[in-house]
Amino acid sequence: MTELSDERPSQAITVLLVEDDAPTSWRLQDALAKAGFQVTAAATLAEARACLTESGPKVLLTDLQLPDGHGVELIRETRRRFPATEIMVISILGDEESVISAITVGATGYLLKDAFPTDIAATVHELVAGHSPISASIARFIVRRTQNHPEPAPGPPLDTSYAEIAGHLGLSRQTVPGHIKNIYRKLEVHTRGEAVFEALQQGLIRL
Repeated sequence: MTELSDERPSQAITVLLVEDDAPTSWRLQDALAKAGFQVTAAATLAEARACLTESGPKVLLTDLQLPDGHGVELIRETRRRFPATEIMVISILGDEESVISAITVGATGYLLKDAFPTDIAATVHELVAGHSPISASIARFIVRRTQNHPEPAPGPPLDTSYAEIAGHLGLSRQTVPGHIKNIYRKLEVHTRGEAVFEALQQGLIRL
C-alpha cells in the first residue's frame, strides 16, 4: 500500500486506486498525481479495505480481478459505507456479467484498460463533476441491452408506470406522457433506449 500526492494542496481530491499489476498501478499513480489528485494505492482487496477503515476517499478506482477477491465486493462495501464516494471501474473485463454487476452495486463509471493513463486521469475529473464516464464499447453494450427490451405496449402496465411516476413527482397522471414527450424532444430522441444513452452521455443520469 503506497501513497503518492506529488506535494499537492491538502484540499486535493483523494483517490484510492486498487490495481494489482505493479507497472499499471505506477503509470496510473503518476498520471493521477500529475493531474492534481492525492493518490493512495492498494494491490489487494485486503489492502483496500484497510484504507477504507480510515476514511472514505472522494474517488475509488478499482480493478475487478484482484488476488484475494473480486472488485465488486469492494464497490458494494464502499457504496454502503461511503455513499458520497465516486466509484469507477478500470478493468480488462467488458463482458455483460462484469459490467452489470459493477453498475448494479454502485459503480458510476466503467473504463476498459485500453484507455491511456492520462485519459483515465481526465475522466476522474469528469466523474467528480457528476458525469458517468463509460468506455464507448461499454456504452454501446448498454444501449444494445436496453434496445433488447421492447417499449411497453399501451395498456394497464403503462398506466401503472405513469401513476407511479406521477405519485413520485407529485404530478397528475394525465400530465406524465406530456412530460416524457418533452424530455424526448429536448434530448432529440425517439425511444427509451436512445433517451437513456443520450442522458448518460450528457451526464444527466448515473447508472
